[in-house]
Amino acid sequence: MSSKSRTPAAAAGRAATKKELPERFRAYRHVWVFIEQERGVVHPVSWELMGAGRRLADQLKVDLAAVVIGPEGAATQQAVAMSFGYSADLVYLVANNILADYRNESYTKALTELVNTHKPEILLLGATTLGRDLAGSVATTLLTGLTADCTGLDVDADGSLAATRPTFGGSLLCTIYTLNYRPQMATVRPRVMPMPERTARPVGRVITHALDLREDDIVTKVLSFLPDRDSAKSNLPYADIVVAGGLGIGSPENFQLVRQLATVLKAEYGCSRPLVQKGWATADRQIGQTGKTIRPKLYIAAGISGAIQHRVGVEGADLIVAINTDKNAPIFDFAHMGIVDDAIRLLPPLTAAFRARLMSESRGRSKAAGASS
Repeated sequence: MSSKSRTPAAAAGRAATKKELPERFRAYRHVWVFIEQERGVVHPVSWELMGAGRRLADQLKVDLAAVVIGPEGAATQQAVAMSFGYSADLVYLVANNILADYRNESYTKALTELVNTHKPEILLLGATTLGRDLAGSVATTLLTGLTADCTGLDVDADGSLAATRPTFGGSLLCTIYTLNYRPQMATVRPRVMPMPERTARPVGRVITHALDLREDDIVTKVLSFLPDRDSAKSNLPYADIVVAGGLGIGSPENFQLVRQLATVLKAEYGCSRPLVQKGWATADRQIGQTGKTIRPKLYIAAGISGAIQHRVGVEGADLIVAINTDKNAPIFDFAHMGIVDDAIRLLPPLTAAFRARLMSESRGRSKAAGASS
């Protein structure tokens, strides 16, 4: 067969990928968001996903449901109440003291039972350490597809979830569909989606699910809990101001210029992936597709070229200021303000100017406070 005759057949095969949804999945409706909580604290990514879920549910004209899984008690009930404040139409609740600590087996059983009983068409989880572990297990158990680390969620013309994520090392963006299986699952990293406004709403409809599981049924045991002493080492995803450096900084000694500016601004500091690979900075400071996603009010990028791997981690910032010697650097395509200059030369006077301005404002506030007293 000639290559000419093979081409139309191949194209037709790709076009025929979309098949009619099997009968057993036609009853699946509504959008669910898993509310991740550990030791009484809800991870902010859950509320970010409630905002994204609300948009998808409105497009599909279905309900938005929050899924709260945890121990009995006030903290779990507070998570339920907050879910309605973030626009949930209803909440599915599994409250059992066996769920006090996250264990893959117990949480997978709880969530898969809920899905099999109530049949959502879309299930969203945060791409956190916990969320990634749980999502993979649930998708495998349900024999459905999972799109991980999404940067965009939408609904196409026929109502399918269009989950967009970087691929090929972050050099391309692709949109993935789970065409013939339900639920359609996706994980989204913290700070990729904007945080919605919380409103004062009364607790609405709560559907409880009794988990038939005993401690003896679970292989893993929690012997004790030791908090990570380094967990607060960096708070890049939720910082209001971030200063970051890239290869244009030139050396690990020059990276101190980034840290000095961050200190003056009371900001977090970060870097692009090459600096971590060179050992100039630790992995918890990496910003981008394979690092942290940030949404600060101000992001200053010094000596960073702005490849797509970095762009997907920072484009949610309110104001991006880029400093680079290359006027054709990709970062200038999405930065709000660009400075074509050597960051090594510019950072010291910039730091000095900020320090002087902030000290002046501080003295002014002190004088005003003294006068008023």
